[in-house]
Amino acid sequence: MTGRVSSARTVAALLGVAVLAAGCSVPSPGGDGTTAPPATQPPTGTEGLGRFYSQKITWEDCGAAGDKTAQCAWVEVPTNYDEPQDGSLKLRVLKVAASGSSKGALFVNPGGPGGSAVEYARAADAIVSPTIHRTYDVVGVDPRGVGESSPVTCVDGPTMDDMMALDPTPDDQSELAAARESARAFGQACKKKYPQALPHLSTVDAAKDMDVVRAVLGEKKLTYLGKSYGTFLGATYAGLFPSRVGNMVLDGAIAPELSNDELNLGQAVGFETATRAYVSACVAEGDCPLGKDTDTGMQGLRDLLKEIDKEPLPVTDDARVEELTEGWASTGLARALYDQASWEGLTDALRAAQDGDGDQLMQLAREYADRDEAGVYHGNIMQVISAVNCLDRPAEPVDEEAMKARVAKFEKASPTWGESMAMATLSCEEWPVKATATPQKITAAGSGPIVVIGTTRDPATPYEWAQKLADQLENGHLVTFDGDGHTAYMRSNNCVDKAVDAYLVKGTVPKDGLTC
Repeated sequence: MTGRVSSARTVAALLGVAVLAAGCSVPSPGGDGTTAPPATQPPTGTEGLGRFYSQKITWEDCGAAGDKTAQCAWVEVPTNYDEPQDGSLKLRVLKVAASGSSKGALFVNPGGPGGSAVEYARAADAIVSPTIHRTYDVVGVDPRGVGESSPVTCVDGPTMDDMMALDPTPDDQSELAAARESARAFGQACKKKYPQALPHLSTVDAAKDMDVVRAVLGEKKLTYLGKSYGTFLGATYAGLFPSRVGNMVLDGAIAPELSNDELNLGQAVGFETATRAYVSACVAEGDCPLGKDTDTGMQGLRDLLKEIDKEPLPVTDDARVEELTEGWASTGLARALYDQASWEGLTDALRAAQDGDGDQLMQLAREYADRDEAGVYHGNIMQVISAVNCLDRPAEPVDEEAMKARVAKFEKASPTWGESMAMATLSCEEWPVKATATPQKITAAGSGPIVVIGTTRDPATPYEWAQKLADQLENGHLVTFDGDGHTAYMRSNNCVDKAVDAYLVKGTVPKDGLTC
């Protein structure tokens, strides 16, 4: 698995962009707000789950994880929690044992929805500090439909390539119709292939699965590190099972009460802010290919994307994709904005693009899609993301005038990313399964302290979302990282790392208003 570690880290740093939309309604714990039952028992008021909570699992070696050997197992969960007798799914669980004396399991999730927590946990020595690795067994559970857990893969690689290449900023009604038809066809392919599972891939379902796995592993409470969409999964769990929340860290937070449009608009503004930060740094370095000042550089970037839309650039190092379209180019640009360590490479890629070479931007786009030069998608994130998001947040189709108004509103707030983010809802507008949730606040009343981390210039999960989540959680505690990129822990700041480690190991809650 050498060479997959970087991919696992990329997942944590990436997932979001125009396809991200996360949120859900969260029932009261046990359905009636009462104290949760013993930790190895199912929630009160839900019949037929005993066999899932009491199942025994068998661990087996499953490859290298740094200098250790990972262990894997399968856990069975009901397809439909309302009718647990009507079929089941298998979840893949991977554990990397603590390097010291273990105090239990730290569950991790990198985001998405669709990032593989199994692959993320395999990179334990890179995603948590030596202190945490010494203290906890790092455990990843691929959520239902993701990775190795009854994965949803609706179309083949070439079809996925065509979807990625589509114009994210349709120039006329024919291109808009093509985008809508592509979304419709993809949804229908998923429904045809997974008729039983597709209605049960929501975040609420995944959070209930996490409680089953927690119990099966013998953990009284869920100790958890979630990033990006993983914060929404963690917050959803906390809302469902507040008395079972152990030390929980939510890094790169999503505000669960946001509507589809509010979430996409927030990301549009977040990416605009991050892009300006990048362009300003590019100008300060000197010889920036985009322009001599920030405003000129921003316009230069928009102009370049328009030129690529009119005349795609040749790609020479890919087995299947021959042209860098605006769709692929925007994906590559977004990839680099997630981590300021990628900014120098982005500048080189943009300079090459201006010279007519699309290879470097295409490489960045492949990293985002977890796809290699041979055209192989190593995960199913680009497919399952819609299956989850479209259950979590309702999105009704809108007419042409309403779409124009949405685009105008988004473009005013975000001249570079507004139109593409306004179009991001098309996949859910055309989804064949009705949403099972509506966005609302999560208070997790009765939980222990929950640490929420926000980065001030985070492109995918704007800082304001972390503020909202920390404020609405009854026992939320905000840590602010004044910096760039997506998420903070083990990515760019020692102050954040120390605060998280002290909380996970000693239970020391970061001081109010901590800014790093």
